[in-house]
Amino acid sequence: MSIKSLIRTIPDYPKKGIMFRDITTLFEDADGLRDVIDSFAAEFQDKKIDMIAGIEARGFVIGPAVALALGVGFVTIRKKGKLPAETIGVEYELEYGSDVIEIHKDAIKPGSRVLVMDDLIATGGTALAAIELIEKVGAEVAACAFIIDLPDLGGAKKIRDRGVEEFHLVEFEGD
Repeated sequence: MSIKSLIRTIPDYPKKGIMFRDITTLFEDADGLRDVIDSFAAEFQDKKIDMIAGIEARGFVIGPAVALALGVGFVTIRKKGKLPAETIGVEYELEYGSDVIEIHKDAIKPGSRVLVMDDLIATGGTALAAIELIEKVGAEVAACAFIIDLPDLGGAKKIRDRGVEEFHLVEFEGD
């Protein structure tokens, strides 16, 4: 089965008019999950990645497995107040209001090449904040990688327009 066929679509969740792309069904399928990890590892094996940064929470599922496949470390990007040691944060805008993501201040060595991972790229707000956060600690974002791109929402284009490589495995039209 293809990766895309293993992703369940739930209409009108979390609100009317949204087509929610549920990757839990993909993660439940051992072959599908293996295909995801192998596809990311193949794409980035020759790109001199030093560290993977996973965005809370689904980036925590795929990121460590890809890090293991590439032989690199993994660091978490979390919502404000979730990390125990000294952090650095970035505020970013949401549809209604704002939020803050943080990373441990000493998690990534300056000059490192970091691959940012999450399950889905929609409007790009969180991913762009993650890029800014990694640059604030003196590292370079080598690329951003996602299982799903929602191209109609423009997030992947915003990442590319910022000069960062963007890679995804599947696309779903609409929101």
